[in-house]
Amino acid sequence: MKLIALSGSLRKDSINTRICHLMVEAGQTHSLSVDVATLHGIPLYDGDLEDAEGIPAAVTALRERIKASDGLIIMTPEYNAGIPGVLKNGLDWLTRPGDEMKPTFGARPVALAGATPGAWGTSLAQSGALINLRQLGVHLYPGYLRLSRADKALDEAQGRADLVKQLERFLNGFAGFIRGD
Repeated sequence: MKLIALSGSLRKDSINTRICHLMVEAGQTHSLSVDVATLHGIPLYDGDLEDAEGIPAAVTALRERIKASDGLIIMTPEYNAGIPGVLKNGLDWLTRPGDEMKPTFGARPVALAGATPGAWGTSLAQSGALINLRQLGVHLYPGYLRLSRADKALDEAQGRADLVKQLERFLNGFAGFIRGD
């Protein structure tokens, strides 16, 4: 089964992007292929830009990777109790032109996940993302992954090992959801 993990952060050393890369390792336990994607190269949405230049190549490439997957994991940081603007912007571009929204998102299995150095594990960002995801018509996985103090877990050997086990359980659950188990 092929999954794509989309990081909602642009930072080079983003905790969320690092967790996406750990999903590659964790997925191997259950024969899951995890493709890590970022939003680099996607400009701010501007209808005039779309009219003048069409859909940016970075958007088209990401859309094709999503369409080629069996399921999408959106890995979001939490900025001021919401999803980052770059993630919302990426989702907006991925629905353009309008006839691409349904093939890209309609009934696609989607899981929400997020990591933070703080205590609440991106619960507010994930709650806010539900509004957008429902509008896109995705098939939302009822489980979620909210990782608190993830920076410490990534930097400690035991914490990293525990994190990989947690990711294995999350990915296995999401895969079962996709299969209809």
